[in-house]
Amino acid sequence: MSHSQYVNADFFTGRPTIEIAQALLGSTLLYRTPEITGGGLIVETEAYLGTNDTAAHAFKGRRSAFSEPLYRGPGTLYIYRLRANYLLDIVTQPAETPEGILIRAIEPSINPEQLIKNRGKSGVLVTNGPGKLMQALGIQDQGMNLMAINDSQLAVDLGQRKVPRQILALPRVGVNPNAASGQLPLRFVVAGNPYLSDIKKRDWQSDHGWK
Repeated sequence: MSHSQYVNADFFTGRPTIEIAQALLGSTLLYRTPEITGGGLIVETEAYLGTNDTAAHAFKGRRSAFSEPLYRGPGTLYIYRLRANYLLDIVTQPAETPEGILIRAIEPSINPEQLIKNRGKSGVLVTNGPGKLMQALGIQDQGMNLMAINDSQLAVDLGQRKVPRQILALPRVGVNPNAASGQLPLRFVVAGNPYLSDIKKRDWQSDHGWK
């Protein structure tokens, strides 16, 4: 791992969302507060492809105060609440093209003890799901919703990264499997990483799937 290299809006546009979702794997998601910076390696992402994607909040051009961030520029944060959990989505593509990537899981790597304290859990349960990782980071509100990532306390750092040995493309979690887009392989994971949201322990790799 080397010096910090935070991505800007350009990272989140100029190529298909599915490419960006895979490019995020192995980079470090950071949450920086005046007291402490915590974060981890991104190991699981999901792409949502806008108006033609039956699982997307913008399907058929739906637009509301809830989903408005999706219609803003690339790198806009879309933080929303689903049941009791806050989830982090980062907008991809130019404004008015409502596509985005849900960050589903991270492997703790920056001040992991703080993440454990925030979650009240240890082991893979700290960050092996989109609501869990937000709890672990200490983000339990929508204060950064609609903010550009560059202007927020969140960052994606390409300087602190690892390279996945293998990336798998799998169906997304929690979407209607019978809808037209329900089985599309738009979830991207670092194969063998124990922090994936649905991996079985027998499939864990000792090196966590990194080269």
